[in-house]
Amino acid sequence: MRVLALLLAAAAQVSAVEIQVRYAALERILASQVFTQDGRRYVKGDAKTRCSFAYLEHPQIQGKDGLLRIRARFTGRSALNMFGQCVGLGDAFTVVIGAKPTYKDGNIGLANVTAEGDGKTGFYIRRVCAAMAASLARDFRYNLAADAKRALEDPNTQPAYPRDLRDFKVTAIGASADALVLDVDFTLTVK
Repeated sequence: MRVLALLLAAAAQVSAVEIQVRYAALERILASQVFTQDGRRYVKGDAKTRCSFAYLEHPQIQGKDGLLRIRARFTGRSALNMFGQCVGLGDAFTVVIGAKPTYKDGNIGLANVTAEGDGKTGFYIRRVCAAMAASLARDFRYNLAADAKRALEDPNTQPAYPRDLRDFKVTAIGASADALVLDVDFTLTVK
């Protein structure tokens, strides 16, 4: 009980907590929420559309200048099926996606998303990159507030001391060289 009292006294002195989400963990989150079709994120078609498809795979995340940088492999084709043969455009290249991490309504998201071919350009590549930027800005969400609530209120850890998490908010969010860094503020009541 003495340790609990010390922890509570120390917590009363702290106005914010820093959470660091390492990029390896963020890559797993991105893979589980966005790259859900055999490790791919289809932005056009699916695995069954042989001549008209586009997908990203193998995302790698870094931080640079306060932004997230996501590198992924793009493969796509925009062709017609003529007598069993695909006739049309197709390409494969590395795409570099830049985004500002945001926090809204309990979720980490991406804003100001840009995408460009890594060393390649052209009409097809520009169209593909624009579609990817819009898709990631719209689709990526990590519900941090819900996960924090589950973790801090988990009755299996310290079952004799029920907890209640309230007023969870992120006061700052940014990208460092090795992690997404969040300053969070919350009230945790131990009963």
